[in-house]
Amino acid sequence: MAMWDRIKDQAKGLQQQAQAGRSSGGHGRPGSGSSGGSKAQLVSALKTQLTSLKTELKSGAYRDASMAMCALVAAADGNVDPTERQHVESLILNNDVLQNFPSEQLRQRFNKHVDQLSFNFQQGKTEALQEIAKAAKKPTEARAVVQTGFVVAGADGYIAPAEEQVLREACATLNLSPQEFGL
Repeated sequence: MAMWDRIKDQAKGLQQQAQAGRSSGGHGRPGSGSSGGSKAQLVSALKTQLTSLKTELKSGAYRDASMAMCALVAAADGNVDPTERQHVESLILNNDVLQNFPSEQLRQRFNKHVDQLSFNFQQGKTEALQEIAKAAKKPTEARAVVQTGFVVAGADGYIAPAEEQVLREACATLNLSPQEFGL
């Protein structure tokens, strides 16, 4: 548990920096001051934490929940264009932790969820959240699923409000506090 306490402390510190940036005029958008930088720092810290857990994150539940999370983030605005799909797929295949799994398994699961979300967003979202819920049994994996979503959402240097919303919903599904992740 000591590691998670350190991770929470780091996230809390970054969250406080982000809040300080917002109160000084930043809006969390690219180029708006320290708040955007703080989100980027949070994403970087979460990515580092995920990498440190690589040897623990080898279960099918983590793999499947992470792919559902990535698809939800990609489709958060209700639409996934081919360029965005390809970009997220590339992020997945190049992620250190997800390299624990065969790339074809990752690609297949991610695309299945994206296809469902594209066909019927609400139904696809429900199915993705059900897949994410399967990781709730193991707190380390549950947190890692949200962290994976954060890393994908923040890859462009900005986490959109719709992406923050699906991350909050994933936290609720996994019985995690959104505040733990600066949401």
